This record gives sequence, structure tokens and C-alpha cells, in this order.
Amino acid sequence: MESSKETGCRAPEDPVLCINDCGFFGSAATMNMCSKCQKDMILLKQEHAKLAAASSQDVVRRSSSSDESELALAGAAVASADLASQISQVKSKEGLKKCTACRKRVGLTGFSCKCGDLFCAVHRYSDKHNCPFDYRNAGQNAIAKANPIVIAEKLNKI
Repeated sequence: MESSKETGCRAPEDPVLCINDCGFFGSAATMNMCSKCQKDMILLKQEHAKLAAASSQDVVRRSSSSDESELALAGAAVASADLASQISQVKSKEGLKKCTACRKRVGLTGFSCKCGDLFCAVHRYSDKHNCPFDYRNAGQNAIAKANPIVIAEKLNKI
């Protein structure tokens, strides 16, 4: 009988968790990432490539005496460092959701305030968390925008 090595068949590999610790399983085809993390990585790489291309064009325009290959290498190094920092920021934002005031886990029931923070049921009101958002000024601006001043044209006197 032939062994599995001779026929080219492999035993299925054990599932591997995503390298971004998101809790899903990754595969070797997606660089040990789940499909969502891989899509996020591809989008970040595309954005960085656009930024690097734009910044390298600006640098080339400003300094015509510099060697272009050195500029490209420097731009690539900066882009890879930015990519790593943005991946860690995305990973930290997707982590546990906690109330900004008491650090209690809120999960799906968290309340977003106009000041941009997330709060639990106790601290969701603006007076409970000393909200810096100016509700009065925002209300006045909304009313002024919704009700523009109407001025009639002047009538010609006879």
C-alpha cells in the first residue's frame, strides 16, 4: 500500500487562530488571518501606498538633486512603520468596550455621547459624566440653519 506522502494527500491541519487575536480562525492562504482582518490589512496597504506615492512625488518635486531610489526606500520604510502603528490602533479600538467614566464593560448596550465617548447606562446623561459638548450652542445653530432669515425685496415707490 502507498502512504499518504506518496499519493500527495495531506491530513487536514489544525485550525489556527487569527494573528490579530480577534477570536476567529485564520488560514495559510490569508497569512494566518481571518477574512475580515485580511480585508482590513489590504485596505490599509492600499491607503499607505497612495499616501506614500503622493508624499514621494512631493519630495521629488521639492528636491530634484536627491536620488529617487533613496527617496523611494525612505518612503517605503515610513509607510511600513505607519502601517504597523495603524494595525495596532485598529486592533485596540476593536477590543473591549468600556464606559469612559467608570471603566465598566458595556458591550452592545453602550451609549455614545455627542462628546464622542462611550458610557454605561448610569453615566449616559450629560450631567452624569460632565460632558464638554455645548448643547445650547448646537441647538441654536440647528434652529438658525433650519429657519433662515427671509427678507423681502424692496418695493419701488410710485
